[in-house]
Amino acid sequence: MFKKEHYLHVAKLIANEINGSISESDKATLADWLEESEDNKMIYKAIMEEGWYQSIVEEIEVFDIDKGWQKVQGRIHSKAKVMKLFPRVYKYIAAVLVVGLLITGYIFKDNWFSTTQNNKPIIVNNQIKTGSNKATLTFEDGTQVILEKGTTLQMNNMTSNGEEIIYTDNKKPSEDIEYNVITIPRGGQFFIKLNDGTQVWLNSESQLRYPVNFIDGETRQVDLVYGEAYFDVSPSTEHKGLDFKVYHDQQEVQVLGTEFNIKAYKDETNVYTTLAEGKVAINYNNKTQLLDPGEQSILDSNTNVLKITNVDVKIETAWKEGDFNFIQGKSLKEIMKILSRWYDFDIIFENESLEDVRFKGILGKNQNVEEILSAIKSTSINNYEINNKTIILK
Repeated sequence: MFKKEHYLHVAKLIANEINGSISESDKATLADWLEESEDNKMIYKAIMEEGWYQSIVEEIEVFDIDKGWQKVQGRIHSKAKVMKLFPRVYKYIAAVLVVGLLITGYIFKDNWFSTTQNNKPIIVNNQIKTGSNKATLTFEDGTQVILEKGTTLQMNNMTSNGEEIIYTDNKKPSEDIEYNVITIPRGGQFFIKLNDGTQVWLNSESQLRYPVNFIDGETRQVDLVYGEAYFDVSPSTEHKGLDFKVYHDQQEVQVLGTEFNIKAYKDETNVYTTLAEGKVAINYNNKTQLLDPGEQSILDSNTNVLKITNVDVKIETAWKEGDFNFIQGKSLKEIMKILSRWYDFDIIFENESLEDVRFKGILGKNQNVEEILSAIKSTSINNYEINNKTIILK
């Protein structure tokens, strides 16, 4: 059977990396271990990207090394057939489970042998719901329609099932532009397909103003009033070479046909534009900056200063795929701001120093808020309280 002792040291290094307490010398040691083999890299990737270290003890309120080890042994034993057919795969699975167990032991309150639970979360009338597809559609005349699951809407060149809106090209030339506005509340998200074929995914607390029909022969233009949106733009080659532009109060993004993400929330001073594919031009303060795939522009709304940085696009746009990706680490203040938009809650830090505590991991947007907080509690906080729609971190 697989021995845990072989991975004790490396598990502690990874645990310290997860909770942000790893030293520079230990970082170097961990880097050396990763370079020893591709298997080590695969184990590390599985642990960090898939959160196995959390799932190992998902049924254990206070960590008990013996219970955890029994659970791991059972999982390894269940892979017996894999061992016979693919011994290398079996070894990899066993290593991931063992390292996951050990990491959990190191980060779970530094207590490997606790047998009593003394910091159970306080839940009082939990009113916090997981977000869903919903929006308010405002027509040119000011009429509003609430869109959510179960709602159907069909008029002119637009249809909606309550969870998305699809506009079609009616092939009729028009000289007048009619605008619709879609507003996504806290706790919501929405998908819209514009009449030129451009697809837009809108995150919580966002608003987009757009034409019902683009005018033939004129630049296609929409306004991201605030919030976050991912654009998959219909190529200009399919529209007589016409550009597509996304306006915001601080900048204009000009594209020919590409995929990119813009984050411009009202409660943040920076506007972030992340390019996934193609090429865009950021026009701001009478200046222009080109972006290449994998680059992100950060425009400071106060100073109008723009800087470019390289980012992992998958991490920056994970929200579109149903994840909160904090694998590179973020402060709890940043994380709770992001989570509050999706779950629509207010946050209180019992101690202000908790705002700077860092958490690493990947969480699912389909998880309820208690599952989310439990994952954060296992590494970054002592306890939490939910009271109606308020969360108190302790």
